[in-house]
Amino acid sequence: MVTMPESDAAPLAESLQSSLFFESAAEIYARVFRELKPRTPVPPLTVEFCRFANPDSFIRLEEGRLQIRISDLLEAAPAPVMEALAHILLGKLYRKATPRMYAHRYRLYLNRKDVRRQTHLVRQIRGRKFISGPQGELHNLEEIFERLNARFFDGLLGRPLLGWSRGASRSQLGHFDPSHNAIVISRIFDRARTPALALEYVMFHEMLHLRYPVDHTRARRCVHTMEFKEAEKKFPGWKEAKEMLKRL
Repeated sequence: MVTMPESDAAPLAESLQSSLFFESAAEIYARVFRELKPRTPVPPLTVEFCRFANPDSFIRLEEGRLQIRISDLLEAAPAPVMEALAHILLGKLYRKATPRMYAHRYRLYLNRKDVRRQTHLVRQIRGRKFISGPQGELHNLEEIFERLNARFFDGLLGRPLLGWSRGASRSQLGHFDPSHNAIVISRIFDRARTPALALEYVMFHEMLHLRYPVDHTRARRCVHTMEFKEAEKKFPGWKEAKEMLKRL
């Protein structure tokens, strides 16, 4: 076995590390491809930065060419972050597990306060949000919001935009969009056969997102904090309401 003296190994490692910062995005993806599939020639590839409304990225192999499309929100990301994203995207494409260090590094970057601020701004400018208005066929979301606000929040929550979804979604019953300050509820609740308790519970859940924002203090953001979960249990009949949602 041939070993390298420590005096030679350290400068080599530093050289390899520093070379990362001088690679183009395409060169990073080619290098990561060789790491994941060392016996396969690197196919022709293109890396394109696109004006997406979110920090989304996509990769596909079409007619022997790798096409990588990355949000321009990440165009100025440091080289190690771009390397981490390359491991994530290529790993998904070729069904290889992404090492935790790369997933952790990428989440840390997206969780940076300046990156989150820029992401929210871009979503506001580029994102198109459909808000139908609060009045449905049977229910008025503003009336429900104000009733719950007075009962559980002492009327202190500022009312966001309120609207019904385009369709009667069963997979996304409701969501709060902080970029557009909007709560959208599925039209499945605007039906006579849907219990009013289920609708009120979903609205209450989304209102809690106004009261308890997402926790960004850790690498992985926490949408439902311990405070959020404890407050949710104070809704009368919350277990019954959750069973109703399961039946939907």
